[in-house]
Parts: sequence; C-alpha cells; structure tokens
Amino acid sequence: MNLDLSGKKALVCGSSQGIGKAAAMELARLNASVVLIARNEDSLNLTLQELPGNGEHSMLTADFSRPEMLKLVIDSYIDKGNVINILVNNTGGPPGGPITEAKTDEFVQAFANHLLCNHILAQALVPGMKRSGYGRIVNVISTSVKQPLKGLGVSNTIRAAVANWAKTLSNELAPHGITVNNVLPGATSTIRLKSIIENKSAKSGHALLEVEKEMIAEIPMGRFAEAHEIANAIAFLCSPAASYITGINLPVDGGRTSSL
Repeated sequence: MNLDLSGKKALVCGSSQGIGKAAAMELARLNASVVLIARNEDSLNLTLQELPGNGEHSMLTADFSRPEMLKLVIDSYIDKGNVINILVNNTGGPPGGPITEAKTDEFVQAFANHLLCNHILAQALVPGMKRSGYGRIVNVISTSVKQPLKGLGVSNTIRAAVANWAKTLSNELAPHGITVNNVLPGATSTIRLKSIIENKSAKSGHALLEVEKEMIAEIPMGRFAEAHEIANAIAFLCSPAASYITGINLPVDGGRTSSL
C-alpha cells in the first residue's frame, strides 16, 4: 500500500494543537512538507520545531474568525508560486448549548469560521492541485453530520452544511482526480472535549467525572479517542492509497454513532 507523500505539500488548518497538530505530525511522517496555519504564532512555532521529516516545513498565521484576512494570507502565499497538494480543513467548533438558546450571531460566526474559510482555501488551492496532478481535501467535521449531538445545536447545523458543501465539491473535482472526504471524529481527548464536558457539567449540575463517565458509556470501545487516532484516518485519505475514495463521511468514533 502506497502511503508515501514525498514531494507533496500539505496545508493543515488549526495545526497548533489537538487533531490539527496530530494530523500535521502524521503527514510529516509520511514525508509530506507541511504548512501549518492557525492564529497563535507562538504555538505554531513550537509545533514547527516538533515536526519530523525533511525539515521543509513552514507556517502561516491567520484568524479563521476573519475570513477576509484568511483570503489575503492564502492568496499572498499562492501568488509567490507555492502549490499545495493536500488541504486539511480543521477548525474548533462553536460553543455548545440548546439550539433554542442560540443567538443568530452564533450561526453567522460558525458559518464563517467553517464553511466560508473552507471554501476560500479550496478555491485558492484547487487550481494548483489540478496543475500538479495530485489533490486531496479532507475536512475534519463531526459525527453530528450523521447523528445530531444533544446540546450542540449550532455545531450540528453548521457541520451538516460543511458536509453537503464537501459532497458537492467532491463530485465537481472527481474528474480531475482530486478527492474530497470528511473525517468525523467522535469524542476525542482535546481542549475542545474538555470544554464540552465543563459546559455539560455546568448546565446539569453533575460533577465533571460523572459527565465524563456518562459520555464514555455511550462509546462501545469504552474510551475517548486520542488525537493521533483521528490523524491516522486523515493521513490515509491524503495518501495515494486512497485515490478511489471520495465524497465519503468517515466516522472515527469508537462505534458511538448508531446509524449506518
């Protein structure tokens, strides 16, 4: 099985921590040159120093809450003659809470952070993918696109929009040999999960450990995922071995999602 990404360049969003950082590390291990992008320059620098491989890695800083600024950053990078073969779209989810309590501004901001930023990056990078003859787009979303999650009203709504955007994009790009897939993490040991647990604890009045046990009880494998386990799925879909896989939603959730 060919997993070698030598000669390929990958842009990994949200790569200063969590799943994004783990994905960047795994792609580097497969010999890709990795371009990190997130808003925290200090954290990016630390991650850059940790990346294994050929040393031809770099970083960009951008705040995904400001799509217009992201467009300026990525357009400037591409205008310098850089070509990206692999795009990993990954952005932290919006705050939790019932959908009946969500403010309209929360939907607008989440839509911008996720769908608009994904679209800006895809539009900027796809021409280079076509010219280079190699293209992979992987969107890190959520199992909520298959089964909405309780207490994550805004996230459920926006994640579904991203999944439909990705499916449409996959059909348009398939004739060019460019694949577009979604990885759907379940509960993963990240700062995001910690925030969700704290939010559930505050709203329910249950202790943090109790909330954690309740969440784990819903997972057949009986534990939360580690970030590198999600990264393994991302890296595979970015590899030559996944050349005939496109337009799918791949849950990596320890069996939690009950739908097919």
